[in-house]
Amino acid sequence: MQLLKKLEILADAAKYDASCASSEAPRRSSRGAEGLGATTGSGICHSFTPDGRCVSLLKILLTNFCLYDCQYCVNRRTSNVPRARFTPEEVVGLTLDFYRRNYIDGLFLSSGVIQSSDYTMEQLVRVAQSLREDHLFRGYIHLKTIPDADPGLIAQAGRYADRLSVNIELPTEISLERLAPEKSAHTIRLAMGSIRLARDEADGDTKAPPFSPAGQSTQMIVGADDTSDSTILQTAEALYGSYRLKRVYYSAFSPIPDGPGTLPAKAPPLLREHRLYQADFLLRGYGFRADELFANPGNLALDIDPKLAWALAHRDSFPVDLNRANARLIARVPGIGLRNAKRLVALRRSRRVRYQDLVQLRCPMDKIRPFVVTADYRPSQAEASSERLRHALRPPPAQLPLL
Repeated sequence: MQLLKKLEILADAAKYDASCASSEAPRRSSRGAEGLGATTGSGICHSFTPDGRCVSLLKILLTNFCLYDCQYCVNRRTSNVPRARFTPEEVVGLTLDFYRRNYIDGLFLSSGVIQSSDYTMEQLVRVAQSLREDHLFRGYIHLKTIPDADPGLIAQAGRYADRLSVNIELPTEISLERLAPEKSAHTIRLAMGSIRLARDEADGDTKAPPFSPAGQSTQMIVGADDTSDSTILQTAEALYGSYRLKRVYYSAFSPIPDGPGTLPAKAPPLLREHRLYQADFLLRGYGFRADELFANPGNLALDIDPKLAWALAHRDSFPVDLNRANARLIARVPGIGLRNAKRLVALRRSRRVRYQDLVQLRCPMDKIRPFVVTADYRPSQAEASSERLRHALRPPPAQLPLL
């Protein structure tokens, strides 16, 4: 099969993996040093670093052949899709060629499982090792690990990759047993634990070589089963705490050709995935707990964002006096982010916060007004009704993300 045809098949097969990001990679450059590639330049598309730089990654599978028959996966063993397989040397060649043409800054490489988990993991490691050692490639590398591969192979992967990821796939063990019986939640968590342990050891020894310095991530499929958003976020919260994950990614289930009858016939609203990402950001950045975001177990509201939904459900915490509250509470005000919360606290050191200060910070005043008190402003009683506020602050349908 021609290389271009393989690339067409295996790049398309990789599109379902959402955990493709380059945040927190160490800053490396070949300028003034021997080697090729960098993690500091901007590229064409795909992912963004914490400081806003766009970084393009070659995102492909080594192969979409697979021994497993996971019902939700388009590349499952019994799926009737075109198959292809790269050799490690072909992936290395493509990565270097694309980099030299200024198409990419790094590589995201995953794979179906072929022959055995160890064999597949060996092939993935071989690509990263060749790029780093044979070609002195200094760009970003993200490897998808095979959970039940030999721990020694995963340890090798961490030496060459900036980030490792182990997909937990589904948020509950019951769903994994039903839809992917050949996979084990216990094995997946063991792999995550081994990566965390190796990272902890590397961080604690200044003389040790770095191990997956950009951390590890995982992905959960949303809508392939009936798991609620509250359970999904509780699983994410546990993963962040237990394995020091950098990110949990959420991928809305997409019906696949000739899919089994155990799967939903329709995809969930993409807006549900969007709300989960918003809620996840509240867990990681704002100090929320998963159980705070739900009055009762269930799904997140689709018509308003999770932060606004929490504020409307906790009117006893508002309005917040911006001249007295700490930054953590100010950041819980709908429409005020972490950066502006810190700016407001800093401003109080010189003078009292006034209404116009919020305007100058470009805060969305229609959203903020019912929830704050400043030196010259207090919301009226007419603005206190949560139902009225929900109706008033709900964005028009045209402004909602597409379903």
